[in-house]
Amino acid sequence: MNTLVGKGLILAAEQMTPRLFDLDLQLVADAALMIIAVFSLFLIASKMLFNPVRDMLQKRQEKIQGELDTAAQDMAEAAKLKADYEAKLKDINKEAEAILSEARKKALANENRIVADAKAEAARIIERAQAEAELEKKKAVDDVKREMIVVASMMAGKVVNASIDMSVRDSLIDETLKEIGESTWLS
Repeated sequence: MNTLVGKGLILAAEQMTPRLFDLDLQLVADAALMIIAVFSLFLIASKMLFNPVRDMLQKRQEKIQGELDTAAQDMAEAAKLKADYEAKLKDINKEAEAILSEARKKALANENRIVADAKAEAARIIERAQAEAELEKKKAVDDVKREMIVVASMMAGKVVNASIDMSVRDSLIDETLKEIGESTWLS
């Protein structure tokens, strides 16, 4: 027994001596349980908190990236529309110039046509006036002839009434000429 008691004392003495880390089975078990509990909490927190937060952040990042892509597309479309409108404005200016040029040509052609029509009308009016003047001239000639016939018949009547002698006849002719007027014979 002695040896047993001696061994027990050695064990007790060994238990009483301070250890460097004071590692015993209970501490190792507590540490292992603590590590398992922390790891379990990390897995649970990861499943319940971190993954949804990561998903939310991923969705937000995708949304922002989508908005940036949409904004870039909108800017590209706006630049294209701006270029199209500027090209259309240049085309509109060219088209307006072409329309104005065409209008000027039409106005000039219209002016030339109106001038030509006016000249033709003036020529017709002059021609008509000349024709009327010719008619008036013929009418005046016919009137003079009638007057001459009337004067000649009056003269013949006077000649018959007066026995004609040369001096009487000359005086009758002079008298008739004075009645008709010299301007009639000159025209």
